[in-house]
Amino acid sequence: MPKQRKVGNLLALAVLSALVQRPMHPYEIATALRSWGKDQDMEFKWGSFYTVIRNMDKHDMIEAVESVREGRRPERTVYRITDAGRAELVDWARELVSTPMPEQPRFRAGLSVLAALHPDEATELLRQRLDLLDDAIRQDRATLDGHLREVPRLFLVESEYDLALRAAEAAWLRTLLAELTAGTYPGLDSWRAYHETGDVPAELTELAERTGRPEHDTD
Repeated sequence: MPKQRKVGNLLALAVLSALVQRPMHPYEIATALRSWGKDQDMEFKWGSFYTVIRNMDKHDMIEAVESVREGRRPERTVYRITDAGRAELVDWARELVSTPMPEQPRFRAGLSVLAALHPDEATELLRQRLDLLDDAIRQDRATLDGHLREVPRLFLVESEYDLALRAAEAAWLRTLLAELTAGTYPGLDSWRAYHETGDVPAELTELAERTGRPEHDTD
């Protein structure tokens, strides 16, 4: 179980990963994170950026080292990571790498209500998704191969992970589509009959009633 962190926003993790390189002021940090694509690696809200910076300073993960002014621009505070911040970065990374946590991608949500679609339409839409996925896989593989010629593999491991996930999804989709196309998917006839007649199959009604009944209700 993940521990309750003083600053649990993943943006804080990204900030620590930036400041471990060198001291920076907040604008430099944000620019670096965007240029490195960190907003693609983890979900965070830029609107809370300065709040996160203040909270990290409050909890001694980072500390101000100087204030600088460039031309007519407002004065900016330069921060550096503290020993506590480095320890937090390492501990947080250990947790994220070692401990699986439930994640809820949008595709999973769509699959959970797949029965709302006619099986023929569902098959066509899944095939469309697979085509788009295959295109993305080809592009991602080409991009990764290009980057590997310039960037150490260690700094592209998250891109390898993304590619592996997409490849696994594509393989699963091919298996599912093969069953739907061949008519061997379990319950396909009932699924089709529901959309063509409007009548909910008796076995689905019984299942809904059984699973929706409170555990203490034995009547």
